[in-house]
Amino acid sequence: MLWGFAVLMKTSLEAILERLEKSSALEEMQSVAESIRDHYGVSHLVYHWVSSNGEQYGCGTYSMEWVERYLEKEYLRVDPVIAGCYNKFHPVDWKQLDWSSKGARQFQKEAIEYGVGNQGYSIPIRGPNGQYALFTLSDDTSDADWAEFTEKNRRDLILLAHAMNEKALELEPGREGPPITSLSPREVEAITCLALGQSRAQAAQRLSISEHTLRVYIESARHKLGALNTTHAVARAMQRGIIVV
Repeated sequence: MLWGFAVLMKTSLEAILERLEKSSALEEMQSVAESIRDHYGVSHLVYHWVSSNGEQYGCGTYSMEWVERYLEKEYLRVDPVIAGCYNKFHPVDWKQLDWSSKGARQFQKEAIEYGVGNQGYSIPIRGPNGQYALFTLSDDTSDADWAEFTEKNRRDLILLAHAMNEKALELEPGREGPPITSLSPREVEAITCLALGQSRAQAAQRLSISEHTLRVYIESARHKLGALNTTHAVARAMQRGIIVV
């Protein structure tokens, strides 16, 4: 099911990011979630966030039957994904989580029965003022295929997760005060490349842009983060959970 990633074109990812950037209502993010699911050929894509005042918003492709079952059984209390990702800053493969309790095993069994899939990959996101979100893909496939998929697409998935969170914050209902300063998807990419130890030449080549354009993104990110230099900008971006390496 997930082998569609082998023939994906970069322009498709750019098109999704453009659609997300142009979204003007939270409901439009549902359509974007469906596009991401189809783009990567996985069973499901879910984005769930908790705003600074405790309100929750979610969009995704799980069936309504599973959503209702999840709420009915109060699986939030035993869901290893929620508990296991809350204190994490790096992407989490569901196989790394603790499924040993009776409640977790029952939850996993029902999730698979309802079509969630036997594999999952969640990216925790930390926003301003205590905002927290999870960006999750799931599928029904082998461990080896899933490991190959997540390794191949890790960078793009992190980019999409943060872009989706940025849009959700922008559209957060009832938010007061000045606009939240956040990095654009391209700025996140540029800073992430540097955080991974790539030179500017390597980063520019990886992103298919000129070194001059890369410098523009880096300087813009540094200014937004209030950083003294590039190293300081990378440190601040990692500390705030804006980038994950």
